[in-house]
Amino acid sequence: MMQFTEAPPQPFHQMTSFSNPTMNKNQIHRTRPWPGFPTSKSLASFGDANCMEQLLVHCADAIESNDATLAQQILWVLNNIAPPDGDSNQRLTCGFLRALIARAANSGSCKMLAAMANAHCNLAMDVYKFSIIELASFVDLTPWHRFGFTAANAAILDAVEGYTAIHIVDLSMTHCMQIPTLVDAIANRHEVPPLLKLTVVTSLEDVPPILDLSYDELGSKLVNFARSKNVMMEFRVIPSSYKDGFANLIEQLRVQNYLYADSNEALVINCHMMLHYIPEETLSAIPTSNSSLYAFDCLPSSSLRTMFLKALRSLDPTIVVVVDEDADFTSNNLVCRLRSAFNYLWIPYDTMDSFLPRGSMQRLWYEADICWKIENVIAHEGFQRVERLEPKSRWVQRMRNANFRGIAFGEDAVTEVKTMLDEHAAGWGLKKEEEDLVLTWKGHNVLFATAWVLA
Repeated sequence: MMQFTEAPPQPFHQMTSFSNPTMNKNQIHRTRPWPGFPTSKSLASFGDANCMEQLLVHCADAIESNDATLAQQILWVLNNIAPPDGDSNQRLTCGFLRALIARAANSGSCKMLAAMANAHCNLAMDVYKFSIIELASFVDLTPWHRFGFTAANAAILDAVEGYTAIHIVDLSMTHCMQIPTLVDAIANRHEVPPLLKLTVVTSLEDVPPILDLSYDELGSKLVNFARSKNVMMEFRVIPSSYKDGFANLIEQLRVQNYLYADSNEALVINCHMMLHYIPEETLSAIPTSNSSLYAFDCLPSSSLRTMFLKALRSLDPTIVVVVDEDADFTSNNLVCRLRSAFNYLWIPYDTMDSFLPRGSMQRLWYEADICWKIENVIAHEGFQRVERLEPKSRWVQRMRNANFRGIAFGEDAVTEVKTMLDEHAAGWGLKKEEEDLVLTWKGHNVLFATAWVLA
């Protein structure tokens, strides 16, 4: 188990030493076959996180250069030191092993290698379809989602005070799991609660967590729940995709603003871990059919993410909340992405060991979700690679460039987040960075929450 101190945390790959006496840096780069190739009895010395990361990096290099023999040698080692039911570092490495094998299957001369490796590693990582009760339980397991829900709801409640109607555009990958708590808070604040309009998009059917329920059924349940709290709710679904920067959503909101503008209605844009699915390429790199809405608004060199934020700005929202994971998966270089993902995604595996027993169904669901992310980051390229996280600093700059101004979260928000964290393992923490809130695990940034108004 790795030791953490109060000092500023190092990158994950620097926390343990590459101390294996039988394998030095020169040996890793030596041409195949390796002299003194390890036997199964000597594999224990490869088991620290730093060594596993280095093996994954060299395996990725071998696959990219179509060196099937070297890749097979490294995969054999990885398959023997990273069982899917091992400790958190081993399970993390196993997820990357699966992803590299999936990439090898699509890389020409490595196809035979992938078939051979498949005999040693079960590639099937089915993503579970949740019932609404199971999904609610799933997102409550850790602060991974609850942090954003709690911080965003507190900021939204402050921003919409005094309005007779609240229109929430919920761009969330958790299928409105944030909304019941918000409805409850609205009901408790008002004798006569404001009208609540909820707009969602149907764009992430292929991205976990997947809900085994239609959005029409989900909307009906939410409307009934709101009614039980004496809150009138209107629910609307707009077919719109992250692939074109939610172009249809923007168009529909513009039409609504033009036809039904109401000074007593607050417009809330709630972005919960969904904006990073919007392609960050420039418009010139995106098929015309995917970017037609923005074609007249920008230069071909503009980023689709930037244009989406500028389109949001044109809607004059009352508040925009952006919550996302604080990592960078945007590099076009496979090794850079692998290192970044390895040094971030150890966190969910480490947190699981603190509260979920081995073999539990919830743990299997949770790890299948992470493995899907790893495979998307490592095995895919182009528009199939949708997991393109950007760090907080880059999103902050994007929002400022789109003419938004950051606002601080109130003391109530901070108190509520801290109270929520007290319900979970001791490793979770909260820190403030200027106006923003950052969730940490053992001192490492995990997620950020930011709130924005018009500049």
